[in-house]
Amino acid sequence: MRNILVLLTLSVFLNSSYGQVKNEIRQNPKLVVGIVVDQMRYDYLTRFYNKYGEGGFKRMIREGFNCKNNHFNYIPTYTGPGHASIYTGTTPKYHGIIANNWYDKYTKSMVYCAGDSLVKSIGTSTNSGQMSPHRLMSTTFGDENRLFTQMRGKTIGISIKDRGAVLPAGHAANGAYWFHGKKEGVWISSSYYMEALPKWVKDFNNSGIANTYFKDWNTLYNISSYVESGPDLNEFEGEFKGKDKPTFPYNLKKLKKKNGYYDILKFTPYGNSLTTDFAIAAIEGEALGKDYDTDVLTVSFSSTDYIGHKFGVNSKEIEDTYIRLDIDLERLFLALDKRVGKNEYVVFLTADHGAVDVPAYLKSHKIEAGYVYGKNRKEKFQKFLMDEFGDNTIVENISSNQIFLNKEKIKALGLSLEDVQNSIANEQITYNHVYKTFTANSMVTTNYSKGIEALLQNGYNQKRSGDVLLVNAPNYIYYRKTGTTHGSGFNYDTHVPLLFLGKGIKQGATFKRTEIPDIAPTISALLGISFPNAATGQPLEFVLKND
Repeated sequence: MRNILVLLTLSVFLNSSYGQVKNEIRQNPKLVVGIVVDQMRYDYLTRFYNKYGEGGFKRMIREGFNCKNNHFNYIPTYTGPGHASIYTGTTPKYHGIIANNWYDKYTKSMVYCAGDSLVKSIGTSTNSGQMSPHRLMSTTFGDENRLFTQMRGKTIGISIKDRGAVLPAGHAANGAYWFHGKKEGVWISSSYYMEALPKWVKDFNNSGIANTYFKDWNTLYNISSYVESGPDLNEFEGEFKGKDKPTFPYNLKKLKKKNGYYDILKFTPYGNSLTTDFAIAAIEGEALGKDYDTDVLTVSFSSTDYIGHKFGVNSKEIEDTYIRLDIDLERLFLALDKRVGKNEYVVFLTADHGAVDVPAYLKSHKIEAGYVYGKNRKEKFQKFLMDEFGDNTIVENISSNQIFLNKEKIKALGLSLEDVQNSIANEQITYNHVYKTFTANSMVTTNYSKGIEALLQNGYNQKRSGDVLLVNAPNYIYYRKTGTTHGSGFNYDTHVPLLFLGKGIKQGATFKRTEIPDIAPTISALLGISFPNAATGQPLEFVLKND
């Protein structure tokens, strides 16, 4: 009798415990949506705040958590490394995506962060679909969620840019989709993920939605009310071919032929709208958030970057783009409320990098800024190599502010690699607008804890990075005199938004410093899954509810 009572008690306990565990698992959000706004500076949140509606950025700030002092903690601040770092919870030092394109020291050729010649394009006959995450050396939190749920939880990546879809989605994703413009205007993928596009993607491509965006791009509100940006006509902005001034309105139907047909949409807010349309279709088509296994949707809005590069930080075009993006965010959130449930999903929003004000514009206001011209520096450097070493072929490649040396040639000349690195670093620091120089040897033998040095070290990958690293002075860039770019470790490139909203997220804000690699561990902690395997960030405990 006593044994029977013990068994009954044990049975009740196990059933009770199982029910509790099952209930706790069900407390996870049904869907995690990661949003990356390409080239979004933090001050776009505050500068355009009064122009935003209540359902987009302001909803995230009002109902969610705002990390106001959020930064990238490495150099370089480019799109590929940014997206990889957000979702892996680490830096290029460990995930290996050291740039968008970099020189491969072993194949002696330039490689693209998402390029993969061993896979086939799906959805186009061009090579635009030959992409995969094979160069990403770490798992993403989407990968870890897939493993945790025995592959039942889905991961889908979406972006106008291929790298903005592929790298966030990770290795084990169900699908990654990006927009192939030119004369096709379709969403495509890669044989890495599938043999054919799903029906919902084919239906979307056949719907003609992309064609509806060939219309006039004018300011949403009266242009005179856009007091948060500079004059519409100025000398600091690029132009569309076929239009003599970079001023509103833009007749896209008229301009498309000279500007890459569907590719022109990437340079307008309608590229973001098209991305939103496709993301909403993906939620429905993939039945995301419809069961108890958490799904992951990554959405990267790329048009903000294209527009920033062309028109610059202070342009009317940028202001209108963010006002319209705010409306698209509200559309996306309302679709999530309806299809997944208002309290059943979690969203975070951040950026892959910021951007510098157009140096010519800064200089016009007496702020130290300018451009680095490569021709004079190259000629001077070539002369130095001949005078110092008697051979200028000891340098194989210069790209992404890195100098790659020919180690076989150095050895054949009987030179010390460390001495050559030091000599080149000491030479480069004498050139105009070179702010700092470091050698690969210093990156692996010295532990830097702060400053530009630490950012470079976090971005330095021993197998992939160069022999000498260069840092340009603040506000000095390799670029044309119109539009803007990014890539540095200065605040204009590192300070980006970080907003959380949804299930398991507290309401609040902080000026406490947070860093990009903290995002993936925070989402992993929220889901109760393993951190990405190379993650170095820490969960932002103050963002998460304790219950």
